[in-house]
Amino acid sequence: MSIAIESKHLRCEGDVNTTEAREKWQQQRQHSQTKLLLERDANVFLHQSMSTPCLNSLQAADGITITDSSGHSYMDFHGNNVHQLGYGHPVVTQKVVEQIANLPFSPRRFTNETAIECAEKLAEICGGELNRVLFAPGGTSVIGMALKLARYITGNYKVVSLWDSFHGASLDAISVGGEACFREGMGPLMAGIERIPPPVTYRGALTSPDGSDVHYADYLEYVIEKEGGIGVFIAEAVRNTDVQVPSKTYWKRVREICDKHNVLLIIDDIPNGMGRSGYWFTHQAFDIEPDILCIGKGLGGGLVPMAAMVTKDKYNTATQISLGHYTHEKSPIGCAAALATMHVIEQENLLSKVQDDSAFIKQRLLKLKEQFSIIGDVRGIGLLWGVELVSSQQHKTRAFDEAEAMLYECLTQGLSFKVSQGNVIQLSPPLIITRKQLNQALTIFATALNKISKEFNYV
Repeated sequence: MSIAIESKHLRCEGDVNTTEAREKWQQQRQHSQTKLLLERDANVFLHQSMSTPCLNSLQAADGITITDSSGHSYMDFHGNNVHQLGYGHPVVTQKVVEQIANLPFSPRRFTNETAIECAEKLAEICGGELNRVLFAPGGTSVIGMALKLARYITGNYKVVSLWDSFHGASLDAISVGGEACFREGMGPLMAGIERIPPPVTYRGALTSPDGSDVHYADYLEYVIEKEGGIGVFIAEAVRNTDVQVPSKTYWKRVREICDKHNVLLIIDDIPNGMGRSGYWFTHQAFDIEPDILCIGKGLGGGLVPMAAMVTKDKYNTATQISLGHYTHEKSPIGCAAALATMHVIEQENLLSKVQDDSAFIKQRLLKLKEQFSIIGDVRGIGLLWGVELVSSQQHKTRAFDEAEAMLYECLTQGLSFKVSQGNVIQLSPPLIITRKQLNQALTIFATALNKISKEFNYV
């Protein structure tokens, strides 16, 4: 299989670490220390797509910036979605250090005040009926806990999920996920998974004359009725990696359908929770409430791996079942980081700031769309935006090579981001980013667009 064909297949979740373009960029920029570190990394870590071999090596991270081993700094508009507060936020760091000095670990069967306060605060910001919490070390783990709880509650093991969705990389998570690159060669997975098309208006599988997306929800009901025995519908409120933002109408219809058919709604807000949408949790932007909410990544303040499942009191019925049973179930350190993160978001009024920043970014990106024919679509919410590059606006042909060229040009100029689906540039800066920094990043982006458009002969 050629590199070109393989790359396009593997680009479903992110940029690829084995292309000729990456090798060329690395050869042009690597100094001796970086080259040595990458060789040592490649010799000791198990190789896997989108991870090892690595792009570069880092020596520092502070605020919105990461710095590589050669001393070159980048504004980080990716951050694996843990960097809502940037890196090394002083409040979060101080609270974690204090916790380590006092109570660094809490064995299972024991509780601690930090964990209790963290769970209470989490229930407070969730609002509504979401008031029962279970912590875990990572997002994939809470997806597994949510699926187990849903099976116990409903008595049904069948799940409906969305094509192109990502819910983690463990066997149960890729079973309900919708990306083929994670299931490749894995053989039989969990039984009873039915996938349906996601609500996509730009290049969706199910078109609508009026351009709406509610018919995707109607298809959910069709599958529930035809399949029978469905216990769960699981989805991100907003698809993170290639940034798909459904309408309020879609989500309200989904909530109605789940209620009508006694299907639990699990919202995976692991990448977008903790303020990225301009709301504590993304579903709040659509005025709905899930039965089970899964959060993680940014919950740990960019310092500690931390995740949580939050559900309703009426589902507190699995007393004799070990849903999670994780060693760090009530981690004092993780809970200290999460509690500090919530307090910082409140004290710095970041939710309101994100909504203001959202309007600014939208305006700038739409102007770029008018200026550059390589941009097919712009979509987003809060501080999560996707810019889809196409070689033909009429045919919506994905511009794979152009998107990769944009990545390396922006990296060279000091801006780092993720590429999803091979042609969608995802921009997700820390919530603490200043307007000056945001403007600087978008200027770099515009300059790169101009250069790449000329190199690829776009008018």
